[in-house]
Amino acid sequence: MSVAFVFPGQGAQTVGMGKALAEAYPAAQAVFDEVDEALGEKLSSLIWDGNQDTLTLTRNAQPALMATSIAAMRALEAEGITIDRASFVAGHSLGEYSALCAAGALSVADTARLLRTRGQAMQDAVPVGVGAMAALLGLDFDTAAQVAQEAAAGEVCEAANDNDPSQVVVSGHTGAVERAVEIAKTRGAKRAVMLPVSAPFHCSLMEPAAGVMAEALSHVDIDAPAVPIVPNVTAHSCKSATLVRNHLVDQITGSVRWRESVLYMAGEGVTEIWEIGAGKALSGMIRRIDRSIATRAVGTPDDIKAALDG
Repeated sequence: MSVAFVFPGQGAQTVGMGKALAEAYPAAQAVFDEVDEALGEKLSSLIWDGNQDTLTLTRNAQPALMATSIAAMRALEAEGITIDRASFVAGHSLGEYSALCAAGALSVADTARLLRTRGQAMQDAVPVGVGAMAALLGLDFDTAAQVAQEAAAGEVCEAANDNDPSQVVVSGHTGAVERAVEIAKTRGAKRAVMLPVSAPFHCSLMEPAAGVMAEALSHVDIDAPAVPIVPNVTAHSCKSATLVRNHLVDQITGSVRWRESVLYMAGEGVTEIWEIGAGKALSGMIRRIDRSIATRAVGTPDDIKAALDG
């Protein structure tokens, strides 16, 4: 049986996440302490006792979700389940940074600082209200991409997230995305809804943020991951530190090819995928992509115990 470890992206954040892990495992608490020190603030207080709206701000949610994922990984390690148990790692958008940190390519402190920079850069790239995102449900990727192209009408509207066979997210100028919602309804979409996000992620409007991240990543040491990572932008395995750096820059404006990534891992023999960190959103996507893959969410001490029990 081959296992992959995957790490969630923005939207999974909830106040209180990771607190039980930190209370049960000193190694998990140490992760939150290291992130607090790296950022020069008590992000852990916001994560555990703060306001959901403040936690959801992109600059906070990104390092917070990473901290929770790595805390869960450290708890697994404390119980003897190490990263080499996985044949692959992957992460959804910011989760790719968590995956690289878990695989030893990035330090916790550098990952926290990179994600704070990434979150701020993505927020600053487009003025509030200028960009938007929408989920098109019930359309395959090719149809959704055609809808986005038609809706653009001289503006930007691009397929941003290929999440699963029935869920594609489009991103771009607000007017174009609104047109995509209306067009999708005429093309057989079961639902097409605007998303409550603060910026149009994973489209060409994020080019200024890609420049910021290229600069930030040029100053950070990146090692080859201990196990292959499946980057969002290629949906194929990678163990090159140089390529990892390039993929992280490309990811800012590129599509999150999650459906293809899961199918690639399945094709390489993965039969079980563990979602490490907050929530179960990726597990749901994985089941819709390939029902033969078993899924397990690992984000609490009880989840750790269940993993140990098999």
